[in-house]
Amino acid sequence: MTLSKRKRKILRAIVRSYIRSAEPIGSRTIARHYLVGLSPATIRNEMADLEDMGYLEQPHTSAGRIPSQQGYRFYVDSLMEVIPLSKEDVLSIEKTLYQARVEDIEKLMREISRILSSITRYTSFVMGPVIKKTVIKQFKILPLEEGRGLVVLLTDTGLVKHKVIRLPRSLPKQELEKVVSCLNASFSGLTIDSINTSFLTEVKFNLLNQVEILDETFHLIKDINAMEEVNLFLGGTANILSQPEFRDIDRVRSLLALFEEKTLLGRLLGSIYPEGIEVHIGDENKLVEIKDCSLVVATYRIDEKTVGTIGVLGPTRMEYARVIAMLEYLVEKLENLG
Repeated sequence: MTLSKRKRKILRAIVRSYIRSAEPIGSRTIARHYLVGLSPATIRNEMADLEDMGYLEQPHTSAGRIPSQQGYRFYVDSLMEVIPLSKEDVLSIEKTLYQARVEDIEKLMREISRILSSITRYTSFVMGPVIKKTVIKQFKILPLEEGRGLVVLLTDTGLVKHKVIRLPRSLPKQELEKVVSCLNASFSGLTIDSINTSFLTEVKFNLLNQVEILDETFHLIKDINAMEEVNLFLGGTANILSQPEFRDIDRVRSLLALFEEKTLLGRLLGSIYPEGIEVHIGDENKLVEIKDCSLVVATYRIDEKTVGTIGVLGPTRMEYARVIAMLEYLVEKLENLG
């Protein structure tokens, strides 16, 4: 059923008011602060219609109304107005991206989750690609003092892993360069999980004189292959406790436990790869632990490659317009960094 212009204005006013105050709103408040000129009686009748249509709910302890999940969905899809980010928010994001270089994707993800949760006051997440599916781009070995070296592995998604190894003291620079060249020729373009024991044996055979270096380098690859399936960074997990909807400890306990189960949460987030921004409200979420929450998600790309997802988890009484604007700006900045 199509909502009349008046009903749309009343629903918008109720959603905006409830997002700010977390308190049910009555007809007199709407008439006084939002729709001057309409009588409380007229607004009350329209609110009753909106409740019958499923857009509003009336808590049993209050004469006022609050938005239902259906009401939030209609607001996000049809009533919400785009708002620009404040100068303070823009400066905070740009400072974070400047300090966390894109070459170290894990540091970048960690800092983005931190600043996003700090600005929105909700729980944020940034998820990278499945580590085992990343493609090896390059090896480097940097000589250190006292017969040691730093082997560095870079992938196509910006993942950087390193390990300190032993180097033969008599190893000439030219021979080290030969080892690095062989590693790059052998591994470049392969995914981490495609490198098996027989392949490693073959590479070792081609560099018999440098078995020690190769053994320790291969340990680095195995360490990466053994890492968690998801590369997920959460920020502001305690922010949910400050929301009035989650003052009930039994209600919030399962949500906090979910934050500890990165694999489960990562599978959920990894199944969402939207074009643009997606908003999942309440029961639209797949996990029962977040049925009382809203999840706003976007994908981000680096060097024209979809790297992962970035988003915000909060109560259904979320500042949707501000969160969406934040994610759009962050995604744009991340893609420009690439």
